[in-house]
Amino acid sequence: MAIRPLIGLLASFMVMAIVSHVAADSPLDRYWNTALPNTPMPNSLHNLLTTDFTDEKSTNVQVGKGGVNVNTGKGKPGGGTAVNVGKGGVHVDTGKGKGTHVSVSGGKGHGGGVAVHTGKPGKRTDVGVGKGGVTVRTRHKGRPVYVGVTPGPNPFVYNYAASETQLHDDPNAALFFLEKDLVPGKAMNVRFNAEDGYGGKTAFLPSGETVPFGSEKFSQILNTLSVKPGSEEAEMMKKTIEECEAKRVGGEEKYCATSLESMVDFSVSKLGKDHLRAVSTEVGKKNLPMQSYKIAAAGVKKLSDDKSVVCHKQKYPFAVFYCHKAMMTSVYAVPLQGEDGTRAKAVAVCHKNTSAWNPNHLAFKVLKVKPGTVPVCHFLPETHVVWFNY
Repeated sequence: MAIRPLIGLLASFMVMAIVSHVAADSPLDRYWNTALPNTPMPNSLHNLLTTDFTDEKSTNVQVGKGGVNVNTGKGKPGGGTAVNVGKGGVHVDTGKGKGTHVSVSGGKGHGGGVAVHTGKPGKRTDVGVGKGGVTVRTRHKGRPVYVGVTPGPNPFVYNYAASETQLHDDPNAALFFLEKDLVPGKAMNVRFNAEDGYGGKTAFLPSGETVPFGSEKFSQILNTLSVKPGSEEAEMMKKTIEECEAKRVGGEEKYCATSLESMVDFSVSKLGKDHLRAVSTEVGKKNLPMQSYKIAAAGVKKLSDDKSVVCHKQKYPFAVFYCHKAMMTSVYAVPLQGEDGTRAKAVAVCHKNTSAWNPNHLAFKVLKVKPGTVPVCHFLPETHVVWFNY
C-alpha cells in the first residue's frame, strides 16, 4: 500500500475520532440498544457480534509508543484495509474485502459513533470510531473456522437418549447436578470451556444478512456456505437442523434463532420487555481442563423462580441458538473458584419438572435419578444465555 493514501486514510479516521465523542458500536449493538434499552447485553453475546480470527496471510503494521511493528504474511497484494487509531498508537491490517459500509450514529448505552464495514459476510473488516479511538475487527477470510467433533446429541435437548459412551466421554455431563448441591463450600468437577470445539467461536450473521436454514433447503445451505456434502461439518449441520425441527417435548415452546434479532424477538414474545434480563456464565480463564470448583462462601443468589427462556448455542458455521421457554424453573448466580485459582460467575438453571424428559437422558444417567422426582440443574456453558424477568 502506498504511504500517501495510508496517511490520508489515517488522517480521515483521526478527524472522525476527534469529532465523535461517543463509544463505537456495531449495527447489532444498536439494534439491541433500541430493542432492549434497559437490558444489558451479556458478554457471551457481545463476543458473537464479530469474529476475531487473525488471518495468517495478511500484513500487520503497528505504530505506538514502543515504535513500529510490521508483520508481513503470504497474502496477495492489494485488498481491504483495517485501521485502528487510539491512545496506544496506530494499528493497520490489510486483507481482502468487497464493498464498504459506513454508519454514523449517536446515543446512550454503547452510544454511537462511526462504524465502517468492508467486504462480504465472513470476509469483512469492521472499523468503529468512538470515544476510545478507533476499533477494528478483521474477520476470517471465508467461512468461520469449525473445529471438527464427532456429531452427537445436544445434552440440552431433553428428548434424546444418552449412550454409555457419552456418559463417560461427554464433557457436558459434568454440567448437571442436583439443586440441593447449591450450597457454599460444595465442590463440583466441571470443564467450562468444553464447547470451544463445538463451534463456540462462530459469530452471528451481520444485521440484514440471511442464509437458508431447514432440512428442505439443505443442499442450498451447503452450497451457500461452501460445505462439502457428506463431510463431518455437513453431518454436524444436518444434526443441528434435525434437532431444531424435532417434535416438542411435553408442550415445550421452542425455536431455533439464526440471528441475534430472532433470539431477541422470541425471548420478548415469551417474557415481555418489562424487567427483562439476559445472563450467561463468565469464566476468568480460557482453555481450562476439567477441574474441581468450590461454591464461594459469598453464596448462591436466586435470580428467578418462575419461567425463563434458555438459549443453547448449537454446532453450526454461524451462530444458531436452540431456545426454549422453560416453565417451573429457577435461575441462579453461582460464584465458583477453581482449584487453580480460576474464578467463575456461573449461571445455573434448575428444572423443577422433568417428567416429560427422556428417561435415558444424560442428566438422569449422571445423577442416578428418575424423571419427575427431583429438580435437575445444570450450569450454562459460556456461550449459552438464559432470559428471565427479575
